[in-house]
Amino acid sequence: MATPKIVLFYRFTPLADPEAIRLWQHTLAASNNLTGRILISEHGINATVGGDIADVKRYVRGTRAYAPFKDADIKWSDGVGDDFPRLSVKVRPEIVTFGAPDELKVDADGVVGGGVHLSPNELHELVTQRGDDVVFFDGRNKFEAEIGRFRNAVVPDVATTRDFLAELDSGRYDHLKSKPVVTYCTGGVRCEVLSVLMRNRGFDEVYQIDGGIVRYGEAFGDEGLWDGSLYVFDKRMNLRFSDKAVTLGTCTMCQAPTSRYRNQPDMDGRELTLVCESCVPDDA
Repeated sequence: MATPKIVLFYRFTPLADPEAIRLWQHTLAASNNLTGRILISEHGINATVGGDIADVKRYVRGTRAYAPFKDADIKWSDGVGDDFPRLSVKVRPEIVTFGAPDELKVDADGVVGGGVHLSPNELHELVTQRGDDVVFFDGRNKFEAEIGRFRNAVVPDVATTRDFLAELDSGRYDHLKSKPVVTYCTGGVRCEVLSVLMRNRGFDEVYQIDGGIVRYGEAFGDEGLWDGSLYVFDKRMNLRFSDKAVTLGTCTMCQAPTSRYRNQPDMDGRELTLVCESCVPDDA
């Protein structure tokens, strides 16, 4: 593969025939030799796919040719080649599985009743104005936050996205309901839904970072409010925004600093575990 690239995007918009969109997306991606994961529902599309740069560009042009997807925020990054094992294109009740499809309403402009979108610069303005009142709320699974997170963020104890409903309903975060809460996740899609769930449960002032951690990292790298590495769901496993990135994670076997996840089952049976190269070397 000459120049491997990965694109990440989502678009919330009403889709009357998700199965027709699935067939079209599968044909478009497969004909361009792409691999990755595409989820479609009546609420929209959520996709992460990769391949050679020329093939990915053709796929993006084809996807944007469909009017409801033409304004999708496409996030590009460098792949390493064969970043995904196969192409998977599926219709699901939700494009992000919170287990609450009936709480989500979308129109042609996107999610209805979600958090206020902030650009990276607007986020810094909010923190400047409101100081320590601003609460960063991690919208990812807890293990993702082990290697990177916004400084002093609240990291809910969730193993899957489905766990967020019980967490929010537990009352554990009720003391935050009157504070400015900034939700964040990898590319922004999980926060689109999470911010709705939070507002539905009485959180007064909810924000989300437009484009997620990816766009924030592009704007500020490691010179802003983010610390560590970003977990990604492909062969790379994590990425750093600069050589100045701090290492927050620790090896589960020897406690050495590491941001390296590998398929090494831990005592709880979880397959992805933080392990350093000395303890679990890559296969030669």
